[in-house]
Amino acid sequence: MSPSEAGAGRPVRSGGRIEGFAAVVPAGGAGTRLWPLSRAGAPKFLHDLTGSGRSLLQATWDRLEPLAGADHLLLVTGRAHAAAVRAALPDLRDGNLLLEPSARDSMAAIGLAAAVLEHREGPGAVLGSFAADHVIDDDEAFGDAVAQAVATARAGEVVTIGISPTGPATQFGYIRSSAPLSVPGAPDALRVAEFVEKPDAATAAGYVATGDYRWNAGMFVVGAGVLLGHLHGQLPALADGLREIAAAWDSPSREQVLDAVWPSLVKIAIDHAIAEPVAAAGGVAVVPGSFGWDDVGDWDSLASLVPGAASQVAVLGDDAAVLGLAASGLVVAGSGVPGRTVSVLGVPDVVVVDTPDALLVTTREHAQSVKGLVGAWRERERDDLV
Repeated sequence: MSPSEAGAGRPVRSGGRIEGFAAVVPAGGAGTRLWPLSRAGAPKFLHDLTGSGRSLLQATWDRLEPLAGADHLLLVTGRAHAAAVRAALPDLRDGNLLLEPSARDSMAAIGLAAAVLEHREGPGAVLGSFAADHVIDDDEAFGDAVAQAVATARAGEVVTIGISPTGPATQFGYIRSSAPLSVPGAPDALRVAEFVEKPDAATAAGYVATGDYRWNAGMFVVGAGVLLGHLHGQLPALADGLREIAAAWDSPSREQVLDAVWPSLVKIAIDHAIAEPVAAAGGVAVVPGSFGWDDVGDWDSLASLVPGAASQVAVLGDDAAVLGLAASGLVVAGSGVPGRTVSVLGVPDVVVVDTPDALLVTTREHAQSVKGLVGAWRERERDDLV
């Protein structure tokens, strides 16, 4: 049975809304593989990378707000990005902007939101975590997958939404599924057998051929009490610290408690803290996602989303004249210099990113290595560039 055929028993939705569901958006990282456009002070989620007129963060809000409602949409980011986030999302509630004093990886970020929800609404509150910087091309299919994941989470499972692979990608981790689950309202839910790391090309091809593997997009849906219960079993000090902060979140002592407790929290990803060990114990489910998805992880990934980049020089930005002859690839024109021109001649699969203080010229093949440039400039003490 396809998702569209299985309407009975779904979580109640009103105009797309999933009752009792809260969306959590972790917005962290510097997106160093998209340097020099994405930087620590203005990471990729704050940029319009697809030419839609909305930043990736705003597009994420547009996708999630109809499912959760503004009152139940929480965003976790660093204090340095508070003003930019508030400007981008004027409907975000003040108490739902969770500002981290420092980066402690995804478990602390998502766990804090879960603890705040548990404190406000009880352990039965269901949350879904969705990154701020992904591109999804079918909101209807996405909403259906989230609704099935919520139904599965209400059965006590930790749920991930796995992306149906379009090819043997080596830049993503994979989720191996096993038997179907019998969860009312979630006809497509499967048991997760294991999470596997990024494979080589031959291994990835074998994964895709079986039909049992999906890309790990880092989307998790789970009851707040279930998540924190598993976390307490794995890392009790982290769970206790998050609950201590959450108990003070809606009080005048928020900042005092946050600054006292946050630095002591272990830095760990949710995949390692929860997903992998709980999957090994048989407690994780996957709902297949049939929608188009991309994490826009580098310039090659972005070029694949821009029409024409495979056969001509495609352009993002409008403050420069770009001319490409006998060339293909992507030019991101954002130098801000009046009258600026960019010319590309005879270079296949080129990537040119022109910003006010840095120019990158590379190829799509080398896109994954851009992160190394950021490290090299940092070693040269050019923190102004990163």
